[in-house]
Amino acid sequence: MPKMKTKRAAKKRLRKTASGQLKRNRGWKRHMLEAKSPKRRRRLRKGTLVAKVDEPRLKALVPYL
Repeated sequence: MPKMKTKRAAKKRLRKTASGQLKRNRGWKRHMLEAKSPKRRRRLRKGTLVAKVDEPRLKALVPYL
């Protein structure tokens, strides 16, 4: 059976945690930052885990991550 290909866009955006979950960066931090409160901008800096319902679909995109 041939090797599965990794979707490069997903590989650049996702990391795997020690427990095997997928971690991602938050969105909404590119422009119009003056309109967002400092508290909101600080929270957007932190990464977060991918939702459980999305995890199987995203793991298929990055089989060797």
